[in-house]
Amino acid sequence: MRAVDGVSIAVPAGRTLGIVGESGCGKSVLSLSIMRLLAAPGSIIAGGITFDGQDLLAMPQRAMRRLRGRDIAMIFQEPMTSLNPVHTVGAQIIEALRAHDAAADPRATAIAALTRVRIPDAAAAMDKFPHQLSGGMRQRVMIAMAIACIPRLLIADEPTTALDVTVQAQILELLRDLQAETGMGLILITHDLGVIAEMADEVAVMYAGRIVESASAQDLFDDPQHPYTLGLLGSIPRLDLDRARLTAIEGTVPPPHAWPPGCRFAPRCPFAITACDAAPPPLRELSPGHQAACIRAPL
Repeated sequence: MRAVDGVSIAVPAGRTLGIVGESGCGKSVLSLSIMRLLAAPGSIIAGGITFDGQDLLAMPQRAMRRLRGRDIAMIFQEPMTSLNPVHTVGAQIIEALRAHDAAADPRATAIAALTRVRIPDAAAAMDKFPHQLSGGMRQRVMIAMAIACIPRLLIADEPTTALDVTVQAQILELLRDLQAETGMGLILITHDLGVIAEMADEVAVMYAGRIVESASAQDLFDDPQHPYTLGLLGSIPRLDLDRARLTAIEGTVPPPHAWPPGCRFAPRCPFAITACDAAPPPLRELSPGHQAACIRAPL
């Protein structure tokens, strides 16, 4: 059973790739695959992952552990479960720094990382436990841990989930500022198209383990070419339209063991025809930099 299949992405330095889709579409599995952190029995059975000219799948585990956190870092989805509840936040950041020999003075570097993510009185925060911090502060600690070694690629998996709107805006502004400061590439994984519109340079839309559309953020919002993308955009509340109900995508995402043989969105698609059931449609370039996996495109 394949949770992610036929996905190809590229993230240049200083750019943000947004990966968007419903829960269960494979976004987090993709990010864990890049980090080689898939839990057993999950495994990567085909394909390749190249970072800075290195094949990560061929890299020995010891070398991968050195690279992970130092050159590629990740902000995990749930800060309360990702942080160790019995260690102070300072101890956890220092542990990450020492694991990579990344600082002559780990404590000073950890305080600098907490200061960089705008935690008030960073020196005092070093001695606090995760449960003593608010959700927004815990998320800032996760970001501080991720950027302490100044990685060249940062993967942020739902970094604003369960945060109120004000804190969400602060976290996104922080990520933007850190990227401008360090020049890192950023993979931003979310189900929130508003976050994508604000942050992403390029966007990949995932559905049932595949990328169904990829384009620049402006092209995707101005001229969506896959029925699933149209459905996602139609479900966003808008103040400039007078309508009583939001547009809904009928049906549910099929589980991996029940994916249809053709287009995986076909059972829910208002544009579907008989040919959609024959074979999975490939990503086709409809205009420079804009691809869609739909035989009916352009719509």
